Amino acid sequence: MKPFLLLALLFHVSFIYAQNTIGLPSIVNYSKTQYQGNGQTWDIDMDKRGILYFANNEGLVTYNGNYWKLYPVPNNTRLRAVKVAPDGRIYVGAQDDFGYYYPDANGILVYTSLKKNIPAGQTEFADIWNIALYNNAVYFKSNNKIFECRNNKIQVYNAPVEWKIMGSTAHGLYAQDLRQGLLKLVAGKWQPVCKESSGQQPLVTAFLQEENDTLLIATLKDGLYKISGQQLVPWRTAADEVFRNSRIYCAIPLQQGQLAIGTFSKGCYIINGADGKVIQQFSMDEGLQNNNVLKLFTDPQQNIWLALDNGIDQLRYNTAIKQIQPDKHNSLTTYAALVFSHRLYIGTSDGLYSTPLDSVTDISFSKGNFQPVPNTKGQVWNLTAVQQHLLMAHQEGTFEINGNKATPLLKDVGCWTYLALGNRILTGCYNGLAAIQYNSTAVTVTRHITGLFESLRFLAADNAQRIWSSHPYRGVYQLTLKSDTALHSQLFTQKDGLPATNNNYVFRIQNKMVAGTMQGIYEYEEAKQQFVPSPSLYPLLHTRSIQYLKEDSSGRIWFVSDKKPGVIDAAHKTVTWFPELTGKIVGGFEFIYPYNDENIFFGGDKGIYHLNYKKYNNHGSQLSVLLGQIKATSKKDTLLFGGYAVQDAKQRVTLPNAYNSFHFEYTAPAAEQGNNITYSYQLSGFDKQPGEWTSKTEKEYTNLPYGRYTFSVKAKDNLGNISPAATYTFTILPAWYQTYTAWGLYLLLLAGFIYFLYGRQKKKFAAQKEKHEQEQQHLIFQHQLELERNEKQLIQLRNEKLESDVQHKNKELATATLHLVQKGKLLSNIREEFIQSVKKTNDASTLPSFKKVMRLFEEAENNEEDWAQFSQHFDEVHNNFLRTLKKLFPELTTTDLKLCAYLRINLTTKEIAQSMGISVRGVETSRYRLRKKLNIAGETPLYDFLIDIKAS
Repeated sequence: MKPFLLLALLFHVSFIYAQNTIGLPSIVNYSKTQYQGNGQTWDIDMDKRGILYFANNEGLVTYNGNYWKLYPVPNNTRLRAVKVAPDGRIYVGAQDDFGYYYPDANGILVYTSLKKNIPAGQTEFADIWNIALYNNAVYFKSNNKIFECRNNKIQVYNAPVEWKIMGSTAHGLYAQDLRQGLLKLVAGKWQPVCKESSGQQPLVTAFLQEENDTLLIATLKDGLYKISGQQLVPWRTAADEVFRNSRIYCAIPLQQGQLAIGTFSKGCYIINGADGKVIQQFSMDEGLQNNNVLKLFTDPQQNIWLALDNGIDQLRYNTAIKQIQPDKHNSLTTYAALVFSHRLYIGTSDGLYSTPLDSVTDISFSKGNFQPVPNTKGQVWNLTAVQQHLLMAHQEGTFEINGNKATPLLKDVGCWTYLALGNRILTGCYNGLAAIQYNSTAVTVTRHITGLFESLRFLAADNAQRIWSSHPYRGVYQLTLKSDTALHSQLFTQKDGLPATNNNYVFRIQNKMVAGTMQGIYEYEEAKQQFVPSPSLYPLLHTRSIQYLKEDSSGRIWFVSDKKPGVIDAAHKTVTWFPELTGKIVGGFEFIYPYNDENIFFGGDKGIYHLNYKKYNNHGSQLSVLLGQIKATSKKDTLLFGGYAVQDAKQRVTLPNAYNSFHFEYTAPAAEQGNNITYSYQLSGFDKQPGEWTSKTEKEYTNLPYGRYTFSVKAKDNLGNISPAATYTFTILPAWYQTYTAWGLYLLLLAGFIYFLYGRQKKKFAAQKEKHEQEQQHLIFQHQLELERNEKQLIQLRNEKLESDVQHKNKELATATLHLVQKGKLLSNIREEFIQSVKKTNDASTLPSFKKVMRLFEEAENNEEDWAQFSQHFDEVHNNFLRTLKKLFPELTTTDLKLCAYLRINLTTKEIAQSMGISVRGVETSRYRLRKKLNIAGETPLYDFLIDIKAS
């Protein structure tokens, strides 16, 4: 019997350890490098605004959801305990000191020690390990003393031997002494709680609940106890075996009657407060940094915070999103899931896994262990329930799953998916389309339906029973079965309305054939025989790339866009995103299984993710936002606001003009960080409108002008909940040169400057007047000059006209002279010819006639009428030149006057000789005689002398 009992005991222990819920909430790890403290954290509490406080070996660590701050105590010792009072004081217990932090008017934490209030002779103590609030007083426990602080007055309770622990419930303050055991403070005195002697009492580590005069406590080595009627009774539970193998270091009550138990080697256990059954264990295997839990704390969102021996963890226990790992020792990629015959099946990259399900509405709370289904090793692509049969699409073919058994139906050909059409089940394979048909006695399999040899990963049927499929590179196929073994295909590509030929995924949504594309959701329009943007879905997601669509029983449409899952509420035309799952979805093989509102499954890179959409959508907590530190910058940074209080509306923050650059920090509290939070901020007085929603948690402004400003920020989660605004108001003073005094001085200076300008302008005006008068005189003078100049110009014009006339007359004289010259020449030639003719005839009878003709020639050459006419015309042109010359030189003959006239009009010697009927030498002789008569010096040219003769 002993071996049987041993096996039974081992099975019982393994059962206790094994029966975790299949869904695990996420765990957020904070290492000491993040919070910049020591590894060990001893206590946790939170204020009413959501800021967390941690008692750390380095001091008080605070966390507002985004920023960690460390505040060492003045004596630089370790903090062992922290407790936030309703009045906002943060009480802390250190080594050889205790006191409180409280924000000043600027929200900056300031430490106040209470040690100075301890009565004389009672100031010797070591570490303060526990702080409790009870009956409007604060209690601090060291090993040898308990200090009661009421209205800043301290009363000391010395330990009979050694105080081991102190804590409170809503009904009393309790402490345990090493000799007297468990005590309760009643009317200022410590009274025994149990009849058992101290030697029989286990060491208490937590006071959990007190209802109906029954106190539930946790002990270090002996599990849980109940104290009722002064009797200490062990509470035997299914977790006793666990507690016997580990020490309980802390424990707290949770909602829904559950308890969280922190151990020193096994992590944290969640047990049912009614029957003690273990609901869940969280250890390093589940994601904790350390298995030694020193303290537990729950925030308003029922997140569990764990102070560890090395680090701080947040267990999002109440989250609506959990992770399910089919193999706890291997993070498998998941591609399919199905609830069938009270079992959950999950298809992974390493085969099919299944687990039985409890009768719970939220499957993630079902307890059990996944077991691999034999003969399914390899890639599982799809799970489909058709006609009460569970089919598995596998890289090696199609299998029917019965319980935990896999039976092959189609071998040696990879299968993607299934589509029930009539009494047949069409199978999308690596090489085309196959078919499976069940009858009463057997299964008929058609390995390949001829007509298309392509990989068909997606299958959907329209209302006309046509089959639609899509290929990642070819386009979208419309398939029509011609017979049981043959089909006809039509390919739709970019020319048929699709935005591109590749990356199209076809689905049946709202009884229509739609395609998820790289440019949004498109819908097949039968009338046009083309794809067009979906009238109902395209406006909701616009041009987002869509890889997966799935319609649930309520008409909601689940989708994946570039590893970002979401859901479309078609009735309300809204889109909800799930940022917690962004980047965790399997890329290229997206999968969503909406079983019901409480159970939505997403295929992931590391296991499968479970969403309780009903719980997620009913997240009704009030969203808030906190202002963190606010700094002003000049030559050095100045902390204006610490972030641990709300600015008083009456507070006036006034800064010198040099402080015109600011840095603002803000965040949602840590308890509200489960959803993706975005922020919108505005600096009134500078920003014209609030900024776009962004995930940034800080903002800087530089070179602000003087004035009054209010910085406000709001938070929004992905469900559309918006927090009230957090605000901070401040004023930047003007620079000295921008003050009213400066402006008054500027006015005086301006008035003086205006007076100066007036006097200067007056003088300038007088000078300008004088200058104007001078200019007028000058203008008059200029006018006179202009008149004279015009008159001269007129005279010049007249002279030019006269000169022109003279030139004209000269031309006429030249013409007449030339005529006379030509006439003289002609007469001379005729005379010479006549003389020669007479000489040749030598006839004496012709001599009288010859003489008569010669006289006629002489008369013609000495025609005085021609000369008289010429001389008159010449004097008219040359201002009585001949008359003046005759008057000046009366001895001049007619021949001399002719020579002077010809010289005056600048005839050549030859022309003069011809005109006067003499030889050239005769002209030279006449010139010589003329110079003598005119008394012209030898160096003076005759022409220049004649030109200089003026009319008298």
